[in-house]
Amino acid sequence: MIRVATSADDAFILGLVERFSEFPLPPGRDRQSVTAALRRDLELHLHERPITSHFFVIAQDGERAGFIHLQLVDDFFDAGLLCHISDLAVSPAHEGHGLGQRLLVHSEAFAREHGGVRLTLGVFPGNERARRLYARYGFEPDMLRLGKPL
Repeated sequence: MIRVATSADDAFILGLVERFSEFPLPPGRDRQSVTAALRRDLELHLHERPITSHFFVIAQDGERAGFIHLQLVDDFFDAGLLCHISDLAVSPAHEGHGLGQRLLVHSEAFAREHGGVRLTLGVFPGNERARRLYARYGFEPDMLRLGKPL
């Protein structure tokens, strides 16, 4: 079951923040900084609940198993509405049961319902498990962001 997240889900969502750095990070990125930045961003969106920010929780066997954070924004290039998957995480105890794919299916339906013309996401290169899931679901490179530590 996928449902709209409430403030009662905030601690659960924040409890998964370390999932976003459990793989090799690019040079110049360390787990502590990445985790802290992601926590701050999630806390901001959970606290302010901007109209463009939407959180959903997925449950399995009656318990929360993961979440997805979607943002509706104007596409810079063609002025259409795009739905950006800002965050997607499944708890370790619930991995391998297709929940990530179900959250992706939900994100596409949500985007279409809101007039979205494109679904986007960002992923660290070292997050190979997520990259394989996204590729199976039809995501392809749209724009590459390159970095160089100084």
